[in-house]
Amino acid sequence: MPDPSTSKSACPNCGASSSGRFCSECGAALKGATCTKCHADLAAGAKFCHRCGAPSGAGASAAKRAAPATAAATVSASPAATGFAAAAPWAVAGIALVALIALVASRRFSSDQPSAETPATVPLAGASAVDISSMSPPERAQRLFNRVMRLNSEGKKDSVQFFAPMALNAYGALAEQDADTRYDLGRIAQVVGALPLAKAQADTILAASPTNLLGLALAMRVARELGGTSQANAYAKRLIAAAPAERKKNLPGYAEHALDLDLALKEAAR
Repeated sequence: MPDPSTSKSACPNCGASSSGRFCSECGAALKGATCTKCHADLAAGAKFCHRCGAPSGAGASAAKRAAPATAAATVSASPAATGFAAAAPWAVAGIALVALIALVASRRFSSDQPSAETPATVPLAGASAVDISSMSPPERAQRLFNRVMRLNSEGKKDSVQFFAPMALNAYGALAEQDADTRYDLGRIAQVVGALPLAKAQADTILAASPTNLLGLALAMRVARELGGTSQANAYAKRLIAAAPAERKKNLPGYAEHALDLDLALKEAAR
């Protein structure tokens, strides 16, 4: 039986010939790799763990050196810092603390902000409160995703910070994760500034399907927010090229996010 530490294979991310469990060129996971932080199995080609957002391979050591010494320091770091995603699975703890600080410091919530609500009972689709504890986990996650994205489009940042921890927690509790749920999770992470977690979702989607429109759209947007113009442009070209054939597949996720994909394609063409 060949030794996986010495046999060489092509990296699915950059194409370099590498041995071991991580690519020596880009640090992406190779077949059989596990996360150095939470020990989850990594998809081949992933640069970040889909469960906790920690960097894979060579990037893990650098991230540990750069990470803050305490959870409090993690919250005070810039949104793009890699320590944010490493603070806790799904970044719930860090975002929740940021939301709490915003609540206490500003006290400037709009009439849409549910100041007296609990995570179990919140207004989601209409004026009346809905008991989300009675919903199935996928229904709860979808309702909260729609809420966060609508509030973000309306510019209600305080309300976004209030609901985002609930939404991230709801998606983290799902037993199965597919491209659609990973896109939802990644978009929520993107709008609250948890960019390493958002990138991890995009990487995982594309490792399984390199032409998936949800993965390409998310990867393009995250790359632009991280300042990687050339990388964002590369994802944009891939998105435009893949769109005609991919949309013919009529995947449920494409129908669910049709408007968002249309917007992503317009962004890619700019």
